[in-house]
Amino acid sequence: MNATKQKILHVAIDLFSQKGFSAVSIRDICKVVDIKESSVYYHFKNKQTIFDELLQNFETKANDLMSQLEQALATTPRTIERDLFEKTCDYFFEKYLMDEYCNKMMRLLSIEHFSNNEIQKTYDYWIFDRPLNFQEKVFSLLMSIGIIKQTNSKYLAIKFYSPIFLFVILHVRQHK
Repeated sequence: MNATKQKILHVAIDLFSQKGFSAVSIRDICKVVDIKESSVYYHFKNKQTIFDELLQNFETKANDLMSQLEQALATTPRTIERDLFEKTCDYFFEKYLMDEYCNKMMRLLSIEHFSNNEIQKTYDYWIFDRPLNFQEKVFSLLMSIGIIKQTNSKYLAIKFYSPIFLFVILHVRQHK
């Protein structure tokens, strides 16, 4: 990728995650990158296409991490407790929540989700739907192999995810 384009994306995610997408202009980005506005338009049609590329990069990274977690569900039952817990901690906390880029995107999504319906859908998917769906699968698997008693896996996922969600929100707020 072109160095100028990469710098535009880097500055844009920094500014968007601090001020929100709506509060940042192309002019603001150009000022920090130290380029003329015409240079941005060489690489991007408009500010929305910058956001779209940032979001696509985030979703690619998040999908890859979630796919690796879901592959962990295919492990043999006798290794599932140790392996699944270690992989979940490593991927979800260390490689996702603590990842600087993912953290900035989650902050941006949390800033904008009240004012933009499309961002609201993306926020809901990555903050609620996808993690809860994965955790529901984990609890279903744990029940099917007899590690925990049969109950409502969706309820367990919500109960389990609630403190994690609080941690996510606090972590995102602290790293502005």
